[in-house]
Amino acid sequence: MLKKILAALAIIFILIQFIPTSLPEVRDNNPGDLLKNNEVPANIVTLLHNSCYDCHSNETVYPWYSYIAPVSFLVNRDTRKGRKHLNFSEWQSYSRDDKAEALDDLTEEVKEGEMPMKIYPIMHAKARLSDEDREALVSWAEDFADRLYE
Repeated sequence: MLKKILAALAIIFILIQFIPTSLPEVRDNNPGDLLKNNEVPANIVTLLHNSCYDCHSNETVYPWYSYIAPVSFLVNRDTRKGRKHLNFSEWQSYSRDDKAEALDDLTEEVKEGEMPMKIYPIMHAKARLSDEDREALVSWAEDFADRLYE
């Protein structure tokens, strides 16, 4: 019985590989990117790249397992949702109020430990944020938001 169940699971796994998944496009040339148009401290640049940019920019780096179902379905969904909510590559197209709201959301999510998503640092060790990293991101985002209205 166990062999039949394992065989069925293997067949299902093979078959779902044929379900097309169109991962969001990756673009390296993003003239409206936050980091290209603003002075951001080097430590914050590193934190944003390591912990945020895969889901919240057009510069997603897809690891090998991103192309294997059912993980590809999750990566596709999470990246699309992340970019829809906040896309650092499109930063310059946001209004001042939208930027302030995005920075406020970033502050709240990072403070509460909601970002990066719990599952993300499991596979991306560099994405793990220490308490000091979280404090630095929050402080930067709050200061940056304040400067938007100066």
